[in-house]
Amino acid sequence: MILEMKVPSPGESIKEVEIATWLVEDGDYVEKDQAIAEVDSDKATLELPAEASGTITLKAEEGDAVAVGAVVCLIDTSAERPEGSSSEKSEKKAETKESEVSTPEKSQGETTYATGSASPAAKKILSEKGIDANQVKGSGKDGRITKEDAVNAVPSMGVEINTEGRGSSRKKMSMLRRKVAERLVEAKNTTAMLTTFNEVDMSPIFALRNEYKEAFKEKHGVGLGFMSFFTLAVVRALQEYPAVNSMIDGQEMVSYDFCDISIAVSGPKGLMVPVMRNAEKLSFRGVEAEVKRLAIRARDGQITVDEMTGGTFTISNGGVFGSMLSTPIINPPQSGILGMHNIVERPVAIEGKVEIRPIMYVALSYDHRIIDGKESVGFLVAIKEALENPVELLMNNDIKKALEL
Repeated sequence: MILEMKVPSPGESIKEVEIATWLVEDGDYVEKDQAIAEVDSDKATLELPAEASGTITLKAEEGDAVAVGAVVCLIDTSAERPEGSSSEKSEKKAETKESEVSTPEKSQGETTYATGSASPAAKKILSEKGIDANQVKGSGKDGRITKEDAVNAVPSMGVEINTEGRGSSRKKMSMLRRKVAERLVEAKNTTAMLTTFNEVDMSPIFALRNEYKEAFKEKHGVGLGFMSFFTLAVVRALQEYPAVNSMIDGQEMVSYDFCDISIAVSGPKGLMVPVMRNAEKLSFRGVEAEVKRLAIRARDGQITVDEMTGGTFTISNGGVFGSMLSTPIINPPQSGILGMHNIVERPVAIEGKVEIRPIMYVALSYDHRIIDGKESVGFLVAIKEALENPVELLMNNDIKKALEL
C-alpha cells in the first residue's frame, strides 16, 4: 500500500511551509513516528514524523515551499524492513547536513534554462523598480526569480565586492528568518517608533538574590534570576499605564486587562519570542519556571505557533550577550518593548557622595501613535522604581511569602 504523506497545518494562519532539511534519503526505510524532515513555517521550525513504516519516496526538495495539505513524500507500507538500523542512516544524513552549512548548494554551481528567468509577476515588479533581472539571484527552482525575490530586491548601488581568490558562501534564509526580517521592516515602516532610556541601580536585587537564591533554588528547582523581577515590574507598570498594554486595530485602540508577556530568546533557527500567558497571575517562582520551560523548548526547536502568538508586550534581554545599550524594535502589533542590557559597575552620586553601583541601562521602544511621551517616560520610571525598591513594590514587604519560602 502506498501512503501519501501531506503537510499538516502548523496553525490556522499558515498556508505554506518550507522543507528545511530532509533527515532521510530517497529510498530509505523509515519507522513510524521517526522524524523524516524539518519544515519551516514563518513562525517556527517543526519536525515531520513518518505516519507509517515503509520505504520512502521524496516528492519535494530541500528549500521548496509547499502548501499545507500538499503531498511531500510517499511511503510504501508493504516494503519489508531491511537489515540494519534506519536510524543510523538518519543520523548520518543529519550530520552531513550539519557539515554542509557553509557549503554552497548544488544549484548554486549549476545553471539551467530557468536560471535568472523571472516569473511574470516578478518581471512587473522588477520593471517598476527599474532593476535588471540579471542583478537578482533567484531562489526558486533551478534559480528562477520568484515574486518574493523581486519584492525583496533593491537597486544596486554600483558597489560589488571582489571575492576573487577569497572564499564566500551563499545560502537561502529560512522561512522563519525571512519572516523575522519582514516583520522588523514592517515595524519600522508602519509604526511611529520612538525609544526612551533610563538606568537602574541593581544593588537591591543583587542583595536579595545573594541572600535567597540558594534557598529559592533548593525549594523550587529553578534559579532566582533577573527575569522574574523585570517581568513583575513590567506587569505593575502595564497596570499603571494601560496604554502601553494596548494595540491599534484600524481606527480603534484595543486595551487588555491581562498581561501576556513575550520574551525574546535565541533559538537554533534565530530569534524566537514565546509568550508567558497571564503574567499578572504569576509569582517569582511561576515566572522563573515558565521562562526556563519556554527557553528549553525554543532551544530544542519544540516551540509551537500558539506559544509564540498573542503577546501584549515584549521583554528583550540583550545583556546576556554583553549589550550595553540598544534601541529594540517593536514586535507588531504590540505597542511597546523593553530592552534589558548588561550590568556594569559605575560611579554614581548617592546623597552627595560618589559610590560604585551595579547599573543597568534600560530602553523602552514604543509606538508614539498610541503612547504619548508622558506615558512612556512614566512607564519606564515605574519599572525603575519597582526594581530599585523591590521589597516594597514587588514583594509587599514580605520577602519569604513573595518567594514562597
